[in-house]
Amino acid sequence: MNVLLWHVHGSWTTSFVHGKHRYLVPVTPDRGPYGLGRARTYPWPDSAVEVAPAALRRAEVDVVVLQRPEEYDLACDWLGRRVGREVPAVYVEHNTPKGDVPHTRHPMADRDDLLIAHVTGFNELFWDTGGTRTTVVEHGVVPPRVTYTGELDRLAVVINEPVRRWRVTGTDLLPRFAEIAPLDVFGMGVAGLADRLGLPPDRVTAHDDVPQDRMHAELARRRAYLHLCRWTSLGLSLIEAMAIGMPVVALATTEAVVAVPPDAGVLSTRVDTLLEAAHRFVADPATARRVGAEARAAAGARYGLERFLADWDRLLEEEACASR
Repeated sequence: MNVLLWHVHGSWTTSFVHGKHRYLVPVTPDRGPYGLGRARTYPWPDSAVEVAPAALRRAEVDVVVLQRPEEYDLACDWLGRRVGREVPAVYVEHNTPKGDVPHTRHPMADRDDLLIAHVTGFNELFWDTGGTRTTVVEHGVVPPRVTYTGELDRLAVVINEPVRRWRVTGTDLLPRFAEIAPLDVFGMGVAGLADRLGLPPDRVTAHDDVPQDRMHAELARRRAYLHLCRWTSLGLSLIEAMAIGMPVVALATTEAVVAVPPDAGVLSTRVDTLLEAAHRFVADPATARRVGAEARAAAGARYGLERFLADWDRLLEEEACASR
């Protein structure tokens, strides 16, 4: 099939475009948020093709994958067709609800012209989608091309925009872990984080917008992975770290309690418990390696790429057939 989707979330889209279809990715001259085109820091196959908005009226599109509310009107305009009526549509909800949780109404609530596909069971439970059909397609990751060594007694974190998002991403908790071991923080918008936290650069090192392969190679050298998000959907970086073979120290919030089984790390809502776990992994590389091996097995079993793509193939084919 020809699948129209925007490049919004790099890691998720990287997995998605590894399927058997042809993926039409809008590109605009400024490569802005609605025309980003192909990824430049993630490895994408040739089946992901950039397409200009003006060319979409003539393009054969079998299904539209929406990820932001405003994409619905944009797709109708660019295609010249009624999305959800004349071409089937699936709305992928990547995020936890905001506002008056658990009463937050989804922007696509009470619609009969599309399906909402949540990336976690937690999100499906907490969003109020009214009468709109919903399903869950859990994440899948392209297997990282590196394996864990844990040779550096440092802790790794992946957070996008940690200063702006602050308590949401658990940024305020980082100084307590920096007392145990130096932190390496990867992600977008992490430059200047040490200054914002009031910590010396030898305790918090920022690695801003590192290409995925290089980031994976660096993660693999750190002793353990910290996941301190209070309220966010399941970050693919957590699953990727597990797939590398890293032991996990994580807040027991949202979908993390499902993603990280007990043998794969330590989860708790008590920060002191997590601090003790981080100290144990730093001090005992053999334990870190053993727990990391369990994390890798768990990630492969639940978040394998083949399962993810098979789930999406089935869903896309069902939606395309239902519209005929």
